[in-house]
Parts: sequence; C-alpha cells; structure tokens
Amino acid sequence: MNLYVRYFDHEYLAKSVEDALAFLQSIQEIKVESNAASRITTFLNSSNLYPFRMKVSYSNYVLFLKTEAETLEQFKEEEAMRKEQKLEHVSSMAERKKSILDALNEEKIGWWEAGLTFKRVLTIPETGKCKYVDTPFRVRLKAFSAMDAYNRIIDHLKSRPEIDPRSQFPSAKSDKFEYQFIGEENEAEA
Repeated sequence: MNLYVRYFDHEYLAKSVEDALAFLQSIQEIKVESNAASRITTFLNSSNLYPFRMKVSYSNYVLFLKTEAETLEQFKEEEAMRKEQKLEHVSSMAERKKSILDALNEEKIGWWEAGLTFKRVLTIPETGKCKYVDTPFRVRLKAFSAMDAYNRIIDHLKSRPEIDPRSQFPSAKSDKFEYQFIGEENEAEA
C-alpha cells in the first residue's frame, strides 16, 4: 500500500512512511514533529479507508490517502475515474428524483386511491406531554394528478380540528405517500 501525500500544491506518492517523511521534510513551511512517523504508520496499518489529515501548523494540514497506485500519474487517473463515477451516480439519482416528480405531476383526471402515514401529535392526558404517533390515512378522491391528491389530503388533515398543527406530514416524494390511479369512473358510482 502506498501513500498519496499533499500539502497545498505540493504532492507526492510515497512508497513507505520514511519516503513520506522525507517528502514532508523537504517542504520548508512544515515542521515535522517527532511522533509523525508513528501517526502515519498507524494510519497506513489501520483498516481506515478515509483520508488522514495531520496538523503541521496552527491551521494547516497534510493530507494522506492510501492507494494501490504505483505512480502519481496512475493515482490521478484513478481519482479522475472515481470522480466521474460519482458524478454519474449523482446524475442518476437526480434523474430518479425527476422521474418521481414527473409521475406525481402527470395529469390524469379522475379517481385516485391515495394514502399517507404521518406523525400525529397526541397529548398524554396523565402527564400533559405530547408524543408523535405514526398515523395512516387512506382515501379515495377525485383529483387531477397524484400531486393534486397529495395536496388535497394535506389540506384536509390540516383543517381537521382534532389534528394538532404540530403534526408532521411526509413529502409527496417519500415512501410514506402511496397513490394509485383508479380511473375516470368511480366503481362505487357505477
């Protein structure tokens, strides 16, 4: 296992702890403490995969990363690929959120079966204290879209006198809100 070492614009790929210390000692702004070798060795031998920051002055740190790379160029290529994969993951998450919003806002005028589970505030009569209780609410209603159904449910619950205004309602995008389009005709009316 090698170490990528960076201090501001100074960077180096060290093959050993001694190699890393020699690099640090070559930077004039850094005063290497006597316990630096043991701290770097502890990091290198640990199972920790996160970066290690070693303080070298009042507000400056040296960054250490474990790597299998044999050269600095190879390390930079691997980092670039990892960042690219992370960006792809973030963009796929954004697309998934967008598709959820698209499904919620898709206009389908008719009857919807919808429900949510919200955190209802209930007062304990003996103590006068409050507690949150998961409370399911299911309904069949006429709406323009799933989002319209969600908004109507929230408005209805907030207008009910027995529902404490401190109750917490889930987001329409959460798994606590479920909906299904039934159709233009209500089966109860047919």
